[in-house]
Amino acid sequence: MGAPLSAWPLENFGTYKYLLYGPFVGKVLYEWFYGEEHSYYNLSWCLHLLILSGLRGLIHVLWGSYSHMFFLTRNRRIVQKGVDFKQIDKEWDWDNFLILQALVASMACYMFPFLQHLPLWNVKGLIVALVLHVGVSEPLYYWVHRKFHGDYLFTHYHSLHHSSPVPESFTAGNATLLEHLIMTVIIGIPILGASLMGYGSASMIYGYVLIFDFLRCLGHSNVEIVPHQLFEKLPFLRYVIYTPTYHHLHHSDKDTNFCLFMPLFDSLGNTLNKNSWQSHKLLSSGSGNGDMVPHFVFLAHIVDVSSSMHAQFVYRSFASLPYTTRFFLLPGLPITFLVLLAMWAWSKTFLVSFYYLRGRLHQTWVVPRCGFQYFLPFATEGINNQIEQAILRADKIGVKVISLAALNKNESLNGGGKLFVDKHPNLRVRVVHGNTLTAAVILNEIPQDVKEVFLTGATSKLGRAIALYLCQKKVKVLMLTLSTDRFQRIQKEAPPENQSYLVQVTKYQAAQNCKTWIVGKWITPREQYWAPRGTHFHQFVVPPILSFRKDCTYGDLAAMRLPEDVEGLGCCEVKPSSTLAVSVSFIFLLIDMI
Repeated sequence: MGAPLSAWPLENFGTYKYLLYGPFVGKVLYEWFYGEEHSYYNLSWCLHLLILSGLRGLIHVLWGSYSHMFFLTRNRRIVQKGVDFKQIDKEWDWDNFLILQALVASMACYMFPFLQHLPLWNVKGLIVALVLHVGVSEPLYYWVHRKFHGDYLFTHYHSLHHSSPVPESFTAGNATLLEHLIMTVIIGIPILGASLMGYGSASMIYGYVLIFDFLRCLGHSNVEIVPHQLFEKLPFLRYVIYTPTYHHLHHSDKDTNFCLFMPLFDSLGNTLNKNSWQSHKLLSSGSGNGDMVPHFVFLAHIVDVSSSMHAQFVYRSFASLPYTTRFFLLPGLPITFLVLLAMWAWSKTFLVSFYYLRGRLHQTWVVPRCGFQYFLPFATEGINNQIEQAILRADKIGVKVISLAALNKNESLNGGGKLFVDKHPNLRVRVVHGNTLTAAVILNEIPQDVKEVFLTGATSKLGRAIALYLCQKKVKVLMLTLSTDRFQRIQKEAPPENQSYLVQVTKYQAAQNCKTWIVGKWITPREQYWAPRGTHFHQFVVPPILSFRKDCTYGDLAAMRLPEDVEGLGCCEVKPSSTLAVSVSFIFLLIDMI
């Protein structure tokens, strides 16, 4: 068993822990329907607690989103590592403290009934809360924090908080039950103290708690946003407010910078890290870490409106799970669609994620275009311009390999990238795509005893490679295409003795007895209807086809398992069939060739 109060009673509840908010919701509903009417300025105290919990959670999420906007923050990141799945899993229940403090606050409201009827505003209360914070909460936290760095308390309690390699806003909530009980007392002292003196107000509680959380998230954000010029013009502020760099030094050097928000107490306690101001100046000016040049760039695009909400800078926990369409995303679709239209008008290719493999930096850049836009004739030129500018930028900064993903390498769009290579013959960056390995992954999935397959997208580069390989294995390939000329050109590439295994078909009805479909062109549910019961759909089409048939099975997009030593990968882009799968992982096979 662990140390007392080190584990959370909620840790085995999963999402059911949110049912603890049920009594608050029930009381609010009861008062609305059966109790006294509450005016705009006299809401139920239970409703106040629910609103406050929601706003506090939103602050942490927004800070987390900002931290993952690498296109804005990459030059000012303190720890140049990605947040991996292990850290995300460890911090999964970061919001337990919100439930704890809501329950403690409800107990306080019953113990001190006057808290249920506080006025909206009281200026004196804000002043008293500030005095109590500086005079009591700050020194108390500093003293307790130093104690938690003692051998026993650190090993059994505080080491959990320090176990996160990359501090983020969610790390602020990742601590043991005992630590958050103490933090509840520290937050409660200014609030309860001001209220007991008769100066309490709703605005004071909202303001103090939300600012408290904001500053906690600021210190753990891993992005330096406080300008060093502020401290140069007003030097005393160095001792009034800490910075992300200041708190990061505490995580890297655990014997310094213990303060809550005010470095003054580290200065008084002789625990102020001597490198605090110099490190802050370097990082806030953007010169501390620099913009590291990636070895490889994967040039992706937005698949569809729903999947665009699966990005890490939207919500990292959701992005770490295999993508599926979820009902709670539906209200956000209209806003997301408007954002995508705005990106169409103004945005350029941007960095969305990164990770390291054996010391080499891999980045994913995104062309700000959605899947459907690739099929609009008037959008072709703009998309190719975005891809071309990304290639030229990669070439300029010294990227070794740039891989065109999915529709960015569409044959009809730019000839699989050949358009850019021909236009810029002196490119130093290698422009590649994953057709060869994608074909290999699909072929590897086809059972050895299959004698006939139905192939859509048959005359594309991928389709051609798959058809030519299968016909040499004496597998009959029904190639769906209306172009007899393109079919015959592919057929002539096959050995004469195998050409009869390639058969042109022009309708889906021709495959009504074939149980192995290889889908390289999007097919509608109506077209899927022609597949017989028990058909398996292998696919290399983006976006993936809809799983319409319940009597059939559907494969995932082609993917390969990454090595175990990948570092900082925390975004799951596809639904994996193994523990870790990422599309176009072929690029890492080039590492030893460069």
